[in-house]
Amino acid sequence: MLQPAGDLDTLVHRFSWNLPARYNIAASTSDRWARTDPGRLAIRHVYGDGTSENWTHRCLNQAANRFANALAAKGVCAGERVAILLPQGPAVAIAHLGIYKCGAVAVPLASLFGLEALKYRLVDSGACALVTDTSGLAKLGEIRQAVPALNLVVSVDGGETDVEGFADLLERASDSFETKPTAPGDPALMIYTSGTTGQPKGVLHGHRVLPGHLPGIEMSQNFLGQPGDRLWTPADWAWAGGLLNALFPALHLGVPVVSFAFKKFDPEQAFALMAREQVRNAFIPPTALKMLRMVERPVERYALDLRSVGSAGESLGREAYDWFACEFGFPVNEFYGQTECNAILGSCAAAGVSKSGAIGKAIPGHEVAILDPSGAVLPPEEPGQIAVRCPDPVMFLRYWNKPEATLEKFAGDWMITGDQGVMDDEGYVHFVGRDDDIITSASYRIGPGEIEDCLLMHPAVALSAAIGKPDPVRTEVVKAYIVLKDGQAAGDNLKLDIQDFVRARLSAHEYPREIEFVTELPMTTSGKVIRRTLREKARAEVEFSPSA
Repeated sequence: MLQPAGDLDTLVHRFSWNLPARYNIAASTSDRWARTDPGRLAIRHVYGDGTSENWTHRCLNQAANRFANALAAKGVCAGERVAILLPQGPAVAIAHLGIYKCGAVAVPLASLFGLEALKYRLVDSGACALVTDTSGLAKLGEIRQAVPALNLVVSVDGGETDVEGFADLLERASDSFETKPTAPGDPALMIYTSGTTGQPKGVLHGHRVLPGHLPGIEMSQNFLGQPGDRLWTPADWAWAGGLLNALFPALHLGVPVVSFAFKKFDPEQAFALMAREQVRNAFIPPTALKMLRMVERPVERYALDLRSVGSAGESLGREAYDWFACEFGFPVNEFYGQTECNAILGSCAAAGVSKSGAIGKAIPGHEVAILDPSGAVLPPEEPGQIAVRCPDPVMFLRYWNKPEATLEKFAGDWMITGDQGVMDDEGYVHFVGRDDDIITSASYRIGPGEIEDCLLMHPAVALSAAIGKPDPVRTEVVKAYIVLKDGQAAGDNLKLDIQDFVRARLSAHEYPREIEFVTELPMTTSGKVIRRTLREKARAEVEFSPSA
């Protein structure tokens, strides 16, 4: 745990990794608190009707022990993969902890996955068991024959033919279990990449992934673990952001977590939830923050008591950063990482690390640099690839069943992210865009983030995404897909106004030469815009154009 300090140099000087020879995520969370402070609140779950229930660490640990015993009784062995297809709620935490306790590997899956996405991950992971609900069972019924390795299916909504009831399993099992003494590098968790740039890959992490996250998450929440802290995130607990930026760091630090399963994110409902449940700390991805920005006078209308807000997953941008600081009186702590190596760059206003438009500085314990194509470290203000020096506790073990892809992820002593960035002379890193997202237009290389940030400043724009559309003269032209605010009418005059707005604030080569108004943007379950889908759509427009 980081010792709070008023500046980054002190934090870095004080910090060093000290991982024990034996480490298990469950042992450092539910086992530890159940032993030292069993009555401490672990999870407060809020139902859709507004009712709620509290789970102490004692109750959470006993339930996890029962699930670990049930898995062992069903023949689940160390190293085998157990999938979890559930929305936010205590059952997700119980399942994860039980899996870690018996040395198996948790494979979180998002409830919003369609049939093909679900089948791909179940088959690729070779999952031997699945914990789900009625909705998940309905999907599984259509693909069950394609996943022959799946021997055990458990439903939190009760048992049926060939399906075990979660509550029944727990009731029949003992609430005592000796957590397996795993090593920090033993496999614990496999999270599939969001698939923004290609087929999803299974990112295998060791138990060390939790302590590896702690410095970055503590900083992004202005030293999480202060008296009265209570954490909430709208991010799905099937995503690295929900699990490792919120749920498990909070359980490790003894900070209560508020859980609520949104059917669809509603900014008014989110503010009401934070006020009613006295949320002090929140992890809110950039897209959700931009949606919260659409709510008028939230501070006046809701009795909020927020102390810190962290954001990651996409570039937040200056506009959303400045809006939040003005509205709430303190800045969002933006941080950065990937499923493969998360929370490596970040901000912490409490330590004086905060800058509009930047994704932060290197977190204590991580060495981050900007590399040129040859792998050499670039000086400040030179754009290049964001990279992390190996080894690093938060770094993934390997891609599942993809040894070639694993090798391609590394260059010498560095793990390369596939993201372009610039480090300024103060050590702040500014995100430019993913390699695949960079737009090449008339010899200019343009990152979509700056364009999208500028578009967000226009009074009519709620959300936007910028991509490169093939063009025979310029290679690509900038095309923007825009979701308008309520009450705004799409039309050619508005397109021209938006184009002039961006041209005046950025440059003639960066403004969107094409604009398409849409009702929604394609997004991953983690709230990232899938620009690949938009690029394919734009490419199809060119291919099937009568003049093409």
